[in-house]
Amino acid sequence: MIETWQQALPHGITLSCRASGARGRPVLMFLHGFPEAAFVWDDLLEHFARPENGGYRCVAPNLRGYEHSSAPTEVQAYRAKFLVQDILALIDAQCGADQALAALVAHDWGGALAWNLANQHPARLRQLVVINSPHPGPFVRAMQSHPAQQAASAYMNFLVQPDAAAQLSANGFARLLGFLRGHDDSLDGSHDLATQASVWLTPEMADRYRAVWSLGLQGGLNYYRASPLRPPSAQDRSILDVSLPPEMLHITVPTLVLWAQDDIALLPCLTEGLEQHIPDLKRVDIDGATHWVVHEQPERVIAEISAFLKPQ
Repeated sequence: MIETWQQALPHGITLSCRASGARGRPVLMFLHGFPEAAFVWDDLLEHFARPENGGYRCVAPNLRGYEHSSAPTEVQAYRAKFLVQDILALIDAQCGADQALAALVAHDWGGALAWNLANQHPARLRQLVVINSPHPGPFVRAMQSHPAQQAASAYMNFLVQPDAAAQLSANGFARLLGFLRGHDDSLDGSHDLATQASVWLTPEMADRYRAVWSLGLQGGLNYYRASPLRPPSAQDRSILDVSLPPEMLHITVPTLVLWAQDDIALLPCLTEGLEQHIPDLKRVDIDGATHWVVHEQPERVIAEISAFLKPQ
């Protein structure tokens, strides 16, 4: 069973949440990315809540700006420090102040928050699982000097345009559905996201996505607008001047990185050099899967996470 509620946080933000499992059990928290929502984790929430699979309390928030969560209009409200503040407050609400998650599991933009939280507040999680979400060290290097990844990330420069939400909403969200299916050459004039169509995106699943998107896209797009980490363009080359100090990149908690090898937006090059930032790292490459690996190969994702989790 999935329960839902609105979690008010002390700093004035409310996150709409989904969960499974008994309160008081060790907590697994799941963070989604763009253009998704908390419901994408439902199968994992129910799996890991079962006693035979750990009996965890499994919690998945809709991030700030998504679904029924608070969606401030100011772009600066989507800077990483505020997004991390949301997750820390949610951990307090679910685990108690100064207590730790059993593990934080995150994908895409959720992974960006997870990297920040693990770096800045390592005592708040015992383990970290990141699925196709680049660590900031390799990502900045790739944005500055890796032509293939710069081209693969060119869609980001579309998503920060003022009319991006209107364009993505047109024709029943056709472009966003194309993005999920892995083929959309219309996000900008030159970038092509074409791969095989995805069988997981059934009409019923597409309707679930449309229902979330109908509540608003601008919050999710503001994550891109608030971040300086996107490929250089004729209008904005600020990424070339970004330099992150080593202390911002170090991850001390045991970390599992799952990387779908056919992700055409986030290439496997983004896992190169992770060992220098994460001493306790396990990396698993998943062949035959794209950015949407949680949908495409849920059994594999569950198996890898299960093998990684330490007994409670």
